[in-house]
Amino acid sequence: MRLLERKSDGTFVLHEFHDENVPAYAILSHTWAIDNKEEVSFHDVEASLSNSKAGYKKLQFCADQAASDGLRYFWVDTCCIDKRNNTELSKAITSMFRWYQRAARCYVYLSDVPTQNSNTGTRQPNHTWELAFKKSRWFTRGWTLQELIAPTVVEFFSAEGERLGNKLTLEEIIHDATRVPKKVLRGGALSDFHSDEQMSWAAQRHTKEPEDEAYSMIGMFDISMPLLYGEGREKALKRLHEEVSKSYKGADFDQFAVGLNLSAIPEAAHFVAREKELAEMHQLLHGHSTRSTVVLHGLGGMGKTQLAIAYAQRHKEKYTAIFWINTSDEDSLKLSFLDVARQIARDQPEASVLASVDMENLDDMVNAVKTWLSLSKNTHWLLIYDNYDNPRLSGNNDRSTLDLRRFLPESDHGSIIVTTRSSKVTLGRRMQLKKLVDIKHGLEILSNASGRHEIANGTLFEALQEYLMPTLTI
Repeated sequence: MRLLERKSDGTFVLHEFHDENVPAYAILSHTWAIDNKEEVSFHDVEASLSNSKAGYKKLQFCADQAASDGLRYFWVDTCCIDKRNNTELSKAITSMFRWYQRAARCYVYLSDVPTQNSNTGTRQPNHTWELAFKKSRWFTRGWTLQELIAPTVVEFFSAEGERLGNKLTLEEIIHDATRVPKKVLRGGALSDFHSDEQMSWAAQRHTKEPEDEAYSMIGMFDISMPLLYGEGREKALKRLHEEVSKSYKGADFDQFAVGLNLSAIPEAAHFVAREKELAEMHQLLHGHSTRSTVVLHGLGGMGKTQLAIAYAQRHKEKYTAIFWINTSDEDSLKLSFLDVARQIARDQPEASVLASVDMENLDDMVNAVKTWLSLSKNTHWLLIYDNYDNPRLSGNNDRSTLDLRRFLPESDHGSIIVTTRSSKVTLGRRMQLKKLVDIKHGLEILSNASGRHEIANGTLFEALQEYLMPTLTI
């Protein structure tokens, strides 16, 4: 990675650093001039020709701002990459998201958002520059999406170099202009959002090269793919989708892909809250090389099944198959396995382990499904064992209880969720669900169920809270 430094005599020099030795730095986000030749290039800095171009103003701005923030080095895309070197350019594009992510500060220079009246030289009212801010060309460019999302600190500056705010203080305006969720603007994990939703944030953005509409999202999905300029936009986007699927499900996912059977999943009431639990489940279940199991336990009515459904719906693209197993008793469990076997046979007719199985022999059928799930390349499935409320525990020989271990695949891969009322089930990492105590969560449920969205916010929420709280505290 190359970084710029401004010397005491005002000249700019480039320094090259290896990943492990990169110092703290600022990074510039901007839109290129219509005439790219007016931007300061790598060659210009090397030959000390930078001050003859219009883009020199941006370097001076970035150097001044970095110095005021105590940063010696800064990065600007126009001149810190030798674009004549295709290998270097490809590596830079692949690394770009990470470079913005690691920056101490990101300065967004908006050349089309003035804060001063060009005729009088006086400062314009806030509402005037805010209107220009919303319409800035910066919000229409493909590459600036990752430059908004990746850094922790993103500060916006006017054409005069005046600080307008950051992505938190300007959150409402930025959200309205980009439709990027506020949770993302606040640093929320991108993995919490479906890849289609992430791609929708870039749908109205444009790039000079059509393929860059896909390449500009490589870092967001943390994938690698060859840059093939000339292949066209559609082929580039198709390859992006394929690489995203491979990163989630493995290179052989087509061999084990089974569609989600919605009829097997119980109906659930409107789901709100539990974001903390969903995030913890994702951390525990996804991206591990060995089997991951989460046991959701708690009293009836705590929302264990709803939480499992919400997790499956939110992260379904990351699994080749999701199977729902009713574990209320052994008969129900075996019938659920029969449904699973039929799903596999329908979507993967070449699955040899199921080809010769008599589906009416439930024990053989259960073993065949377990064998299919244990195949060495079939590692990205999710099993949800719901209502495991009558577990066979150590020392308990009651034949009415159920020993779930008999119905788990034998291989050490895949992901499993177990819901149970018992706090003694120790098949994996246990998460206890307790009653939601925040009255606002209850009002959110009422709001979703009734369709009256004003219940969850505004004066009605405050009035209900004021009215209900004395009753709740008696």
